[in-house]
Amino acid sequence: MKSLLLGIVLIVVIGVGGLVYRNAIEYARRPVACPQFERACPDGTHVSRIGNTCDFPACPFPNVSLSEVGLTFALPQGFSSTTPSDAASVAAYRLPGPTSLEPSEIIIRRYAIAASSGSTSSPQATALAVIQATAIGGASGMPVPVTHYSSMNINNRQFTAVSIERFEAVITTAYYLARPTDVLRFDAIDRGVPGWMEPTLDISTLPAHRALRELLSTLQAG
Repeated sequence: MKSLLLGIVLIVVIGVGGLVYRNAIEYARRPVACPQFERACPDGTHVSRIGNTCDFPACPFPNVSLSEVGLTFALPQGFSSTTPSDAASVAAYRLPGPTSLEPSEIIIRRYAIAASSGSTSSPQATALAVIQATAIGGASGMPVPVTHYSSMNINNRQFTAVSIERFEAVITTAYYLARPTDVLRFDAIDRGVPGWMEPTLDISTLPAHRALRELLSTLQAG
């Protein structure tokens, strides 16, 4: 009887082992089903999958990934990373100007939208409230009037553009992007601007302003 039981166990073990081996061989030969074989980078280049996985390598420079805000974009030519200026800043980029005191800058900031406190005296902060609270003129220290606000669509994303500063040859415009839990602010800062007081000045042609519009047109979630 013992020999019979040992024989049955041996047969079962061999059968299971053969089935496991066969499945391992068959599944190893099956191609990995991935949703895409290439990934388009913000600058228009492409990267291919890593081996037989569905993962992709990081897009090479000038593509930049800011994991803390979940965005990737192509950094405009001539700009390089510099130290962020304040606690809200997540990234800052600088383009050398005619002098060391006249660089053009792009600064990216993030502001969280406060959760509701449940009190009627402290209503839930909205994206507009965040914009109004952070759109402060540097020279005046006062909130920027809503007449300086405009809506702008860039590559199917809706931005609130705010003219922050136009003082002593410095022109600053902020582009706000509202999301469910936060608001991102992208600043274009140009210094030493000739004819900065002229009402006919086309600020979209200034280095930082032109570059920021270019950057915003390449934004991707990631």
